[in-house]
Amino acid sequence: MLDPKCLRLYLVTDNLSLKGRPITEVVLQAVQGGVGCVQLREKNMDMRDFYARAVALMQVLAPFKVPLVINDRIDLALACGAQGVHLGQSDMPPEVARRLLPPEVFIGWSVETLDHVWRSASLPVDYLGVSPVFETPTKTDIPPPWGLDGLGRVRAATPLPLVAIGGVHTGNAAVVMAAGADGLAIVSAICSAPDPRSAAKHLKAICDAS
Repeated sequence: MLDPKCLRLYLVTDNLSLKGRPITEVVLQAVQGGVGCVQLREKNMDMRDFYARAVALMQVLAPFKVPLVINDRIDLALACGAQGVHLGQSDMPPEVARRLLPPEVFIGWSVETLDHVWRSASLPVDYLGVSPVFETPTKTDIPPPWGLDGLGRVRAATPLPLVAIGGVHTGNAAVVMAAGADGLAIVSAICSAPDPRSAAKHLKAICDAS
């Protein structure tokens, strides 16, 4: 089951942002700095390597009781025993995923329009990823950014926990939280940081002060 507190600082991995460092090393430092949830997002990795990476991260995260979320791939989430799955608009429908997953595995769903937000009320999802809040270099096939006003409209439209993703960093984290986010999904601001632990610690302090 999902503890919403784990969403406060949510790391989304990006292989290109790691700057050649092992993902296990970066994720370990991030968790030590305060990350409460880790999503493994590998769009261009074959199944065998994706599975091996997921298993390695499960081993890193287990001592900290930090959940691993698998992006898109229900089969891999089941295979590695991940605690969560995150689905986009072009992925398996959440209602189908819910039938396939054990009841304790939580589901996140990316929303890109207010129609998606309103539809979420009838879906078996546990939190919404508001994507993207700002322009971001880590994803190019995305709709126009929500902006802070859009994030506020999403907040007014749903009681579900909201995780803001897309261009979020230490310079805008506080205003994103103030606009209605329950948590921040961070990619390059942690993955590319010279010291991922310090970067995570700084961002967690901003989240906790909001």
